[in-house]
Amino acid sequence: MPCLRNHSLASRVGASLLLGGAYLGAFGTPASAADVAPAPPSPPSWWSTVELSGIVNPGLTLNPSYPIDGLNFGQLFTDKANTVLFNQGVLMVQRPIDPTSPDYDLGFKFQFMYGTDARYVHYLGELDYAVNATAQVAVVEANLQLHTPWLFQGGIDIKGGQFATYEGAEVIYAPDNLLYSHSYIFNFGIPLIHTGIMTTSHVTPWLDIHAGVTSGVNTALGYRLGDNNGAASFHGGIGLNLFDGALTVLGTTHIGAENPDTIGTREACACNPNNSLRYLNDITVIWKATDRLTFISDLNYIKDDAFNATGFGMAQYAAFAITDWLKIVGRAEIWRDQNGFFVAAFPGRFDFANAQWGFPNTAIFTVPTTYLELTAGLNITPPIPDGLPFIKGLIVRPEIRYDRSLNNTTPFNGGTFHSQFTLAGDLIVKF
Repeated sequence: MPCLRNHSLASRVGASLLLGGAYLGAFGTPASAADVAPAPPSPPSWWSTVELSGIVNPGLTLNPSYPIDGLNFGQLFTDKANTVLFNQGVLMVQRPIDPTSPDYDLGFKFQFMYGTDARYVHYLGELDYAVNATAQVAVVEANLQLHTPWLFQGGIDIKGGQFATYEGAEVIYAPDNLLYSHSYIFNFGIPLIHTGIMTTSHVTPWLDIHAGVTSGVNTALGYRLGDNNGAASFHGGIGLNLFDGALTVLGTTHIGAENPDTIGTREACACNPNNSLRYLNDITVIWKATDRLTFISDLNYIKDDAFNATGFGMAQYAAFAITDWLKIVGRAEIWRDQNGFFVAAFPGRFDFANAQWGFPNTAIFTVPTTYLELTAGLNITPPIPDGLPFIKGLIVRPEIRYDRSLNNTTPFNGGTFHSQFTLAGDLIVKF
């Protein structure tokens, strides 16, 4: 036994010398604890990537003409003249998916809104008559998201539930817009929200294909429960990501029956509303010309077969960052309501929901009009003062806006003026 023990010890010593010599041959110095590479950090847990955020967003639009109906015609979220609005109080819980992941990734998004903007973002049948006030409540988004490594180079993303539309240069969530007021295209040329299933196929790094099925425009599920007719709709488009993201193009469409299936609608259009399609088409081009200068072009065309109505136009945006906290922004837009069918004002608290349901309402329409809209403003994002630990950001957006009819109609100031001038601004506090 002693011989065996000595042989074992000699073998271990010899092996150690051999390994040590190999290490010295490779690196020239003996190893130490500091030379050993630390183990890579563990990836974050799924729950640790869940995000909780919110905003409050009051605003005011001054109309020097003091319109007799109290409305800034052609505007929805900023429709009340000379009145302070609490536009949005938003609470959002989300876990964004990673669309570049080589594996599966599961996420979700829930966005709840209280404010005057909620009048226009109801899913039919969901909270649309819950609050009898100008400031209302609405669920804007409630969806699950799944990234898969299927079929294409970048996989396929699947979203199911309720979500904001893929169309347009402007969005519902206030901090993601350059200006306080919205374009005619946003207000009248695109959908706002959908219920359904959407897929995004990342075919190549520069090509995405979007396709899905929805219950329609601003609708939930269930014939005459959450949907104003019994027909489904298609939503989809193509996205291009060019020059390392400096130029993006998103062309989208939404095709489906959108008029309410009521006796009044059937008589007015002499048609079956479930078979008469509405086409909402939009192309948004974003060009980051420099680190400070960005141009956005939004082209829009909408057609309703039931009433043989069309609308079309273009909005051009520009944004120039003077400093890290100050940006000059502008929008110029021309939009034609060929039949006086799309552009309207909704003075009553429930007029927008009633109009979509086909119920009696006090909505105000006008004659066929070509609208010009010019808006200039600022984005001011000052540093957060010390002592405000729960505030993540501040945005102040003053603006000057001029609207005019280009074909001598008088849609403004209760149907008496050719044009409209407004001074407006809002404050966004991020939490």
